[in-house]
Amino acid sequence: MISPAELFGLDGLTHAELFEGLELAWEALDRIKDFTRQLIARDGATGALLRERGDLLPRTVVVHRGMVLSEGFELLGGDPTKGQMRVRLGGQEVADAAVIHGGAVFMDDEAHIAPGAVVEPGALIKGPTYIGPGSEVRQGAYLRGSCLVGAGCVVGHTTEMKNSVMLDGAKAGHFAYLGDSILGREVNLGAGTKLANLKIIETPFKIKVGDFTHQVSRRKFGAIMGDGCQTGCNSVTNPGTVLGRRTLVAPCKSVPAGFHPPKSVIR
Repeated sequence: MISPAELFGLDGLTHAELFEGLELAWEALDRIKDFTRQLIARDGATGALLRERGDLLPRTVVVHRGMVLSEGFELLGGDPTKGQMRVRLGGQEVADAAVIHGGAVFMDDEAHIAPGAVVEPGALIKGPTYIGPGSEVRQGAYLRGSCLVGAGCVVGHTTEMKNSVMLDGAKAGHFAYLGDSILGREVNLGAGTKLANLKIIETPFKIKVGDFTHQVSRRKFGAIMGDGCQTGCNSVTNPGTVLGRRTLVAPCKSVPAGFHPPKSVIR
């Protein structure tokens, strides 16, 4: 069995409720959209506030305690993923403000940008999307909806994401594709990593664990990556891939579909 608890450290996890009651980790893929909408309803639709200025944000703003500020602030810099980003408001330094740079595009209201997060120019966000505290959405990122990003994550330059989850500390810094996938805590995708999610032939995914084979009847299934996995640059996971914790994938490797035990080295 490939349970969420076997792949992810759930204690203290920002969005652990996503996996409540699930026996198999990939079952969470069916929950992402509704769960993300519930979080946005609870914490507020930042996208609705920003879209009062139009789809394309004309200038950099700071969101602080439910208010959108277009002036009266100073950006002091710092790495948001390490909790170091600071903003000065009215002469006082604060750590609980989100920064959304001019040139970011919000296609609808269903987006939440948590305190301490940064959205850079040129990022395009469709809802429902939830960006967790201290996370960074870099220039040119494309979030296509049903995107759940935890705390201290990076959605990188020209990285595309849809119906996927990044748990706390996960990073896809450069030219990545995440489709119908879940990245565990502190997963790092090397530049150009692609998590392919659509089989050429429409047949069930088969994931063998020991003597038992799970048949997963989904049209799209990318990769489930346990905590601490890392991929080398330009690697590709085939649709229906599950990596146990702390698995390493060499650069330019095509990872076979199916289950790979914890601490595997795929090269």
